[in-house]
Amino acid sequence: MELQKRYGLPTAICMVVGIVIGSGVFFKAEAVLNATGGNMPLGIAAWLIVGAIMMICSYVFATLATRYERVSGLVDYAEVTMGQNYAYAMGWFAASVYVPGLVSVLAWVSARYLCVLLGWDITGGSCMVIACFFLCADYAINALSPRLAGKFQVSATVAKMVPLVLMAVVGTVMGLANGRLRENFTAAASATVDTGAGLMASVVAVAFAYEGWILATSINAELKDARRNLPRALVIGACIVVATYLFYYIGLGGAVTTEELMASGETAAKMAFQRTFGPVAGTLVFVLIVISCLGTLNGLMLACCRASYALGARNWGPRPDVFEKVDQATNMPSNSATMALLYSAFWLMFFYGANLAEPRWFGAFGFDSAELPIVTLYAMYIPIFIQMMRKETELNAFKRFLMPALGVLSCLFMVYAAFAAHGVRVLYYLMMFTAFMLVGLLLRGRRQ
Repeated sequence: MELQKRYGLPTAICMVVGIVIGSGVFFKAEAVLNATGGNMPLGIAAWLIVGAIMMICSYVFATLATRYERVSGLVDYAEVTMGQNYAYAMGWFAASVYVPGLVSVLAWVSARYLCVLLGWDITGGSCMVIACFFLCADYAINALSPRLAGKFQVSATVAKMVPLVLMAVVGTVMGLANGRLRENFTAAASATVDTGAGLMASVVAVAFAYEGWILATSINAELKDARRNLPRALVIGACIVVATYLFYYIGLGGAVTTEELMASGETAAKMAFQRTFGPVAGTLVFVLIVISCLGTLNGLMLACCRASYALGARNWGPRPDVFEKVDQATNMPSNSATMALLYSAFWLMFFYGANLAEPRWFGAFGFDSAELPIVTLYAMYIPIFIQMMRKETELNAFKRFLMPALGVLSCLFMVYAAFAAHGVRVLYYLMMFTAFMLVGLLLRGRRQ
């Protein structure tokens, strides 16, 4: 049984925008300023660099999307360029590490902002209980009513744009009027911060805020006129995201000083909105931020629920006969969705033990599951882009050579930034990554 063509171009665009925008932009802004020592132009450079990388890579995949359509676009593109073995490795990594890792972090981020709104501790048991609830509730929506999940994605995307546009416009105007924006732009960076290292750390942090766009390709089998609408969604969505992030970041600089942003931690966004729009209006806007995070979680879960199905539909991986099944009542791969919930629950436990628990559970093997797996995926794009230049002979020079070459350079830069920002911890992460890939290789067996 095949998945129905139930989604149109608006849903696809909202999936790109909704997955990317929603959490990182709110809690990575102060992280960028801390990494750069308060140097706002350097922080803007980080947002622009990663934004350009996203636009380049999305254009390359949009080109592939005009030519190939099967199940789960990312695995499709890996298969036609690199072959089945590489495509399986890409699909296994996405299903078991990358997507559920992002889902787990977004469940915690959504709970974190709700706790900030209510004045609760963001590292305690109550926050983790709420994160588990959000995880299970979003799984239920996607597994039982995929159409409702699609409608929620569109609604949440519209809702999340409200606070971002308000801050971008009002914060910038206010900052120009009172001179705060000029002061923030001309303030010197902290003398204790190395500019180069600060930029690299900012790039890796910003990567999380921009990540998730590729997961929009996971619905290509359910997208109407996918070869036309998916490329349009990737390109239009990428442009909307980059513009929104840049102007929101500038608007923050007009609302509060960089010193206040760096010192306020998880309450930075709430403080900026309350100062700009008043206590009541600021709190109402902050409610929209919580909805925004839940919208991002929904988009990620929407992709996560289909990840194991993408392998099972090709007769790959563990028990493909189980994961390829589509429920007749919901037209949803329910077994794949259940596996997604289990993977996500594991990574939520890992995230807590590696980043929040005292003492940390995993020692040197505790890494930020919101950042390093993202960079790993960029590294895995490189062979795809190289093979695209070699195989896609029907494309013109711009699409066949220039853009994939820029994509390769962009991905290499992201890998360099990860090592520069995280140092030796990347090696411990790579050990865990290797172990996961070996497990996937063993589970695949000899199926073709």
